Amino acid sequence: MKHATLQCVIFAAVAAFAFVPSASQAADGVAEYPVRTIRVILPQPAGGGTDVVARAIAQKLTDAWGQQVIVDNRAGANGIIGTDLAAKSKPDGYTLLYGFTSMLTINPSVYKSLPYDTLRDFAPITHTVTNTMALVVNPYLPVRSVKELVALARSRPGDLLYGSFGIGNQTHLTAELFRIESGLKMLHVPYKGETPAITETISGQVAMMFSPSAGVAPHIRTGRLRLLATCGEKRSTGFPETPTMIESGFPKVVSIGWGGMLAPAGTPPEIVQKLQREIARQLASPEIRDRLSAMGADAVGSTTEEFAALLKAETEKWSRVVRGANLFHSQ
Repeated sequence: MKHATLQCVIFAAVAAFAFVPSASQAADGVAEYPVRTIRVILPQPAGGGTDVVARAIAQKLTDAWGQQVIVDNRAGANGIIGTDLAAKSKPDGYTLLYGFTSMLTINPSVYKSLPYDTLRDFAPITHTVTNTMALVVNPYLPVRSVKELVALARSRPGDLLYGSFGIGNQTHLTAELFRIESGLKMLHVPYKGETPAITETISGQVAMMFSPSAGVAPHIRTGRLRLLATCGEKRSTGFPETPTMIESGFPKVVSIGWGGMLAPAGTPPEIVQKLQREIARQLASPEIRDRLSAMGADAVGSTTEEFAALLKAETEKWSRVVRGANLFHSQ
């Protein structure tokens, strides 16, 4: 009886060992990734500049891996809905987040309570793009420079409406920074994301707005919006003839947006690194670089460590800006 029991124990141990994946088996699993559709959650409406960039990357990954990489637009609540959905997704590499400045590094200072923590709940993959903010006006407005805009606003205090992608969004904070530096009285009209804000500026419901250049570039070139200045430390590669806000007399109005790919925390590091290598490789291609440059954006393709450092630094920077603008927690 004791002999039979010992045989059972030995058999159970051998069977258990047989089902423990070896390092090579685990590596093979990563090598095979992806074996099914990857979903990239984008907390913005379809059709905007961020959407264009995310879809360009998704298409390149689809072509490279032979598996569908789809963009799932989940707009609302200043990016919180989509970001929270991504944070709570299974960390297996098949749900990713395409994030950007406002939702990842500004929201933590604007909202008292968030359902996600950027630095805790996500594994940074790569910083994909930098995107200079641009000051645009509806063409009906009789101004062609920042100086003329300021003069008009001072002659009509409180009359000019400016749009934004949402309360506490980078577009809102950049406009607030300009308002503080210029001393102008302007009224804020927040929208639910990029597409409606740009559409309403084109239609003349609001007179002006600060927007990532990638989102407004097509409308600037067709004349539906007029570009007055960009907000980088130097002139935009996409609009080299346009002065910066620094050149226009506002040296403190510097605002540069960015985008990046992230995965839910706990995603296997090997998968994160495989994603980083392929996305960075695609961003280095002349086709993608030229396409982004035409939108006023620059491709990056950083390491995971570099992107993690950017997230931390940007969170600290925007915390200071929010406090300086006296913006209270929204909820």
